[in-house]
Amino acid sequence: SYMVEHLWLSCQVGVKLSVVPAAKWQLAALQHEQIVATWTKDRLHRRSRGLKHPVDDFMFEYYPISVNKLSTWHPGWRSKLESNLNAIEIFNAELYSIENVIELRTDELHMRLTEVSSELEFLTATMNRPARTGCFGLHEWAMVLGESELRHAQWPLRISQSEIAETISEIGLRCTHFDAFRFFTETARPLNPLQLVRADQSKVEQPGCLHANMDLYKIAMRWAPILGSVMVRQCFRLAREIRTLDMQSAPYDLRDLGVTPIPIETSEGRQEFARQQKRFSDRAQVLRTEIIHRLSDFANTGVHSGM
Repeated sequence: SYMVEHLWLSCQVGVKLSVVPAAKWQLAALQHEQIVATWTKDRLHRRSRGLKHPVDDFMFEYYPISVNKLSTWHPGWRSKLESNLNAIEIFNAELYSIENVIELRTDELHMRLTEVSSELEFLTATMNRPARTGCFGLHEWAMVLGESELRHAQWPLRISQSEIAETISEIGLRCTHFDAFRFFTETARPLNPLQLVRADQSKVEQPGCLHANMDLYKIAMRWAPILGSVMVRQCFRLAREIRTLDMQSAPYDLRDLGVTPIPIETSEGRQEFARQQKRFSDRAQVLRTEIIHRLSDFANTGVHSGM
């Protein structure tokens, strides 16, 4: 898949683009569809049989993005493609002009410049804060503390409630992400130093947070016509890998699914978690920076055109 992305990006030189031949962009579109199919086939198979998977299902349920939407290919802002008879089957005519040259229609998107500006402010503020990597994934522990009914009820806990309480007490909760905090149990919520609310998210989101970095996928999908599907795929991959770490460090026993636990209750487990969290944070910062660059480029053209 790296070679596919390199091939597509090599078609684009700076901001001054030549028209991409039809054969080349059709290959890129086909390969996007094939790559996405490898991610979605198991999900579709499980859904048809009413089966659940607490790791992979998250990518399609927490983020309510359909398989069809993820499979839709976008070349990205500033791309110009040679048109042909297949274009009408691939490109939404409301988003793309598909006459002699296929390119993004920008009028409607430029009407959303206020939203783009808010997104840029949020991403930039998050990027510029110091990364905090001392939470050790205890948000999943805080979601089950003191509860008899579990979110993933078909999967047992690998440790007892008393061990969960003892570990949280020893390490302390340090969650900075509202969309994790809102699922904390009534017992766990007062233990978090930050009593998070949605309105404060832009003030506390930071680049060490697993869920903040997973959310780059949601942002990439929101602006997929501008950012392009290569960026969407990169963000999806990162989010999916982070979700695996999320559940490896959770108190559930998911070994039957091939998920090897990272025992956060031990110092060795915490060291391993922090190492992986730092690696994911570094990858996310690269993607966050590129998203900011591309959205800024798009916003600047709208401002300069008087939109």
